[in-house]
Amino acid sequence: MKLSQFRFDLPDNLIAQQTLKNRDDGKMMVLHKKREKIEHKRFVDILDYFDEKDLFVFNNTQVFPSRMIGIKEKTEAVIDVIMLRELNPEVKLWDVLVDPARKIRVGNKLFFGDDKNIVAEVIDNTTSRGRTLRFLYDGSHEDFKKDLFSYGKTLMPPYINRTASAADTKMYQTLFDEVEGAVVAPFANIRFSQEMLKKMQIKGIDKSFVTLHCSLSAFRNIEVEDLQKHKLDSEQMEVTPDFVELFNKKYAEERNICAIGTSVLRALETASTVKGKVKEYKGWSNRFIFPPYEFQTVNALLSTMHLPCSTMLMNKAAFGGYDFVMNAYQTAIKKKYKFGCYGDTMLIIND
Repeated sequence: MKLSQFRFDLPDNLIAQQTLKNRDDGKMMVLHKKREKIEHKRFVDILDYFDEKDLFVFNNTQVFPSRMIGIKEKTEAVIDVIMLRELNPEVKLWDVLVDPARKIRVGNKLFFGDDKNIVAEVIDNTTSRGRTLRFLYDGSHEDFKKDLFSYGKTLMPPYINRTASAADTKMYQTLFDEVEGAVVAPFANIRFSQEMLKKMQIKGIDKSFVTLHCSLSAFRNIEVEDLQKHKLDSEQMEVTPDFVELFNKKYAEERNICAIGTSVLRALETASTVKGKVKEYKGWSNRFIFPPYEFQTVNALLSTMHLPCSTMLMNKAAFGGYDFVMNAYQTAIKKKYKFGCYGDTMLIIND
């Protein structure tokens, strides 16, 4: 398919700019895939579409405060630093992006914090903006991470026209974050409140978790028209043996299985085998899903309302059917649904 097939006019006022008052607020568009029927509901109605012993699969990644301000030695130039991933805990190596990149060369030092008590040396150029930093810190790894992250801020999506607030930092984490490593939140997952999780338990809907550390790939522009030529960044993920046992049991019992977010969908498809089962997996995934694609794993998908030309929209169009999903998006615009990480949601079910 072509990138231009995922462009549409989205009014700026339909891009949600503020955090939700409650996690489970907002509208939900329900797409019945086989019948090509659309319903307009509230997110709190989601459990009405599932039965006892069905399974929701969540992403338990934990977002860390990845946006830092570094001060270059001697010149005192202010450098915007985005921490991407820790490469080696023992020697405190990190993969980062810097801006302006032209000012940062191998051998330069950057200082972090009001008192400049954390120092990093640039030891490699990885891409035009990419650098490898080695932090010079006397202390335990635990103390280092605590100090470093105390200077960081939540990395907001580029379509949010403000700086991150304390409310963003809280909302950007799910209620079941366990494994640190994400730069970007798994947006559909942040919508589940304690009350919603309790209602799931009462109804007997099971939940389980995979890990996929969402990267900046979610925000990067696609620069090629032919989608087959686009390459996603590799993201670290894990599917545990306990999860495999539960998932394959549910699949064999023909239960409804819902992927909560496109990050979960990609993780499951990466770990899938023939006939819909999954296998244990610990490694990296750059699975780019766009129409046409034959899914092996789940029969339902919950996601937020994504922006034009995003890879997440392409994932969703592959799952729900390109024409059906893109027509539904036009309906969403007419009915003033909100888009983006704090926007409304879409549930696609295979009936």
